Amino acid sequence: MTEIDRLILKHLQDIPVVEEPFKKISQSLGISTIELIDRICQLKEDKIIRQISPIYDTKSLGYDSSLVAFRVEGDVQQVAQVINNYPGVSHNYERTDEYNLWFTIAVPPDSRLGLEQTVEILAKQTGVEDYLILRTKKLFKIGVKLDYENLKEKESIKTEKKKESNLSFHLSSEDKKIISVTQEDIPLTERPFEVFSQTLGIDQQYLLDKLNTYKSQGLMRRFAAILFHRKAGFTTNGMVVWRVPEERIEEVGIKLASYKAVSHCYHRETSKNWHYNLFSMIHAKSQEDLEDFVKELSQEVEVRDFKILYSTREFKKKRIKYFSEEFYRWEEDVKDGKYSAAGIKS
Repeated sequence: MTEIDRLILKHLQDIPVVEEPFKKISQSLGISTIELIDRICQLKEDKIIRQISPIYDTKSLGYDSSLVAFRVEGDVQQVAQVINNYPGVSHNYERTDEYNLWFTIAVPPDSRLGLEQTVEILAKQTGVEDYLILRTKKLFKIGVKLDYENLKEKESIKTEKKKESNLSFHLSSEDKKIISVTQEDIPLTERPFEVFSQTLGIDQQYLLDKLNTYKSQGLMRRFAAILFHRKAGFTTNGMVVWRVPEERIEEVGIKLASYKAVSHCYHRETSKNWHYNLFSMIHAKSQEDLEDFVKELSQEVEVRDFKILYSTREFKKKRIKYFSEEFYRWEEDVKDGKYSAAGIKS
């Protein structure tokens, strides 16, 4: 990648929701809008940019979600394929641990089954007997930006607090339709939101006002480019799990989240078979760099009980299609017995 490409990726981590977003970015970069769009097209073709879309907040939209780990003793890929059939699974990775298949799952607010029963069904379909549901207790940081060269670079962190307005925000049928349409990959045109407004049959400014309201209310985290990490130069990532005394969670969570190399940091539930309660996702350019960095972090936060879970295979990484009928069709298939114990439609 060229230096201008790196700057483009940095600016695409928080795209302004305005009539001509690419014009605003191109002016900051000192290039034309056409050149910017051409470069973005090339970055997508080179599989450095995965997609450009709003990052909606799952919980704020009313969905119940969790990180889940399966202990798979058979064919991991076959199990992953069954899990991927559920439309609420966004990420699914094989990792270096006894619990070797890790996925994030979300179920809609009006799900007939709920999250626990949905996971139980997936376990039965795949023959998995040992699994963990690790719900988030507190979020310290979320957002892959990859705009750093040194793993020790820091940034200011504001721990997220639910806004009162967010808690009382009522999603109308119109809001759900807007979210459903705009969650797709943004059109690479000078006025991309005009395309969305035409699809929705509403005024463009009205749509922009709606999207900015979602952003201010916390329903949308940001409008950003999602990257293929390895193609962007960060070939190694590790989910580092820490066993931290409960009274130190806040202190350690904030310290870890302050590093740019840490893209995600969560305080999660534990269980009788899993005692690690703080999760941090770290991206580096080599395994050696990552391990050296984690050792330094361990000394800094004074937590010695940790382990690094490397991802060895990516089975799914795809944005959830919120308010999609796919969720309800999957539940109907379960109810009607269209899935066998092996997870294959009969």
